[in-house]
This record gives sequence, structure tokens and C-alpha cells, in this order.
Amino acid sequence: MTGRLEILVTNDDGIHSEGIIVLAKALHEIGDVFVVAPDREKTAVAHSLTLHRPLRVEKIKRNFWTVDGTPADCVYLGVNAVLSHPPQLIVSGINKGGNMGDDVTYSGTVSAAFEGTLLGIPSFAISIDARSHFKFHTAARFAVRVARYIVKKGLPKDTFLNINVPNVDEKEIKSYKITQQGKWTQNGNAVVEKIDPRGKKYYWIAGGRQVFSKRGETDIKAVSNSYISITPMHLDLTDYASMDLLRKWKL
Repeated sequence: MTGRLEILVTNDDGIHSEGIIVLAKALHEIGDVFVVAPDREKTAVAHSLTLHRPLRVEKIKRNFWTVDGTPADCVYLGVNAVLSHPPQLIVSGINKGGNMGDDVTYSGTVSAAFEGTLLGIPSFAISIDARSHFKFHTAARFAVRVARYIVKKGLPKDTFLNINVPNVDEKEIKSYKITQQGKWTQNGNAVVEKIDPRGKKYYWIAGGRQVFSKRGETDIKAVSNSYISITPMHLDLTDYASMDLLRKWKL
């Protein structure tokens, strides 16, 4: 060990994404950074581990490895095989696009932080709410602030952070808010139907236009108002409020 903080960085946009490169460079300010990321884009693969085939890891330069698998694979292999010992922190991002509301259930970025927490390592995911012209440096500087604080104070047991940053200059960020997971509602057709050259139908899951509920202090509401959203997420998905009701069932 070097005596410096050791940080594992991953993403779901792939090893060559500008977001992960900017993030790794920024975090180097506070520790030694090791990047283990998918060899290509793995957006929306959720929390999947590859169990049906072997995985290949390739070192492409100093402290950078690619994996032909998912973000969760990258974290699992990074911790248990690639690095000589577990890191003190795992950071996933910077994702090209927000991961808010229901999107967290599909997100490979968020799932990498979930996997890190399962392995007992403080973790957070960070995304920037944009489709183009990404202001990664704004998010990267905030990631460094969060990393410093987590290393100093820790996180609650079995909890990781899902952070979303508005795509604006740093001076335009109002502040940050601790938020709850919001809720998207589909507005319009989410599936596009087409005909291929042989006359057969095929489909694109397009996502459709989404609107969000403005009730509560949600991640979506905060980011739409130029605040950084920090949502604590827990490994235990049990709905405890429903347990007493379900106990009354007579199946």
C-alpha cells in the first residue's frame, strides 16, 4: 500500500468516456486512482453480473483496466481480482445523463455503487443531467468534495449516495440538496415500431417524453431548479410499511 487513499473508479459509459477520464483526474488530487471500467458502453444494464461466460480483463495503461462485462462485474473484479487489496472508496461516473427517479433501477452507474456497498466499501454514483455539451468538470469538482467528506466521516451502514448534477457552470449551481428518489411519468408512446427491409416488424424502446411529480423534495425537482441532488440509497429494498398489511392476508 502507498499510504495514500486508494479509489476505484468505474462507469457504464465505457473506459473511453470523457466523464470517467475527467473524474479519475480530479480524484487523483486526494488519492491513488484505479480505473476498472467496461470496454464499451453498458448503459441500462442495471445490477447484472456475468455468470454464463468467462470475463476478460485488459490493462490498457497504468492504473487503467477494461473488462468485457458490466459495471457490477468491474467493481467485483476490481475489488477481488484486479487490485492487490480492496480500495477505501468506490466512485461510479461521471455518467452522461441523469440517473433520477425510476431510472435508478436500470442504471449501470448506480448499480456499480450498489455493488461496492454490497462488498462493504463506501461508494457513490455521480451523473450529469444532460444529453450533450457535458460540463464534466463541475461534477468532478463536486465528486472530490463528496469523496473527501466520506473518507473523513464515512457513510451510514449499507447506504450509498446517488448524486445528480445540473449541466451548468459551477457558478450557476445554487447549492446541493439531500433528496428522495422522484417519480417519472410517461407522456407519449415509449416504443417505436418500424418495418425492416424484409417486411418484418421491429421495435425501439425509445423512452418517450417523461414528466415528473413536483411533490416532495425529489432528485428530479432539485436538479431542475439548479441544485445538486444527493439521494441516500439503501441495500435493503424491503417495504417495511407494507409488512403489517401483508401479514393480514389469508392466502
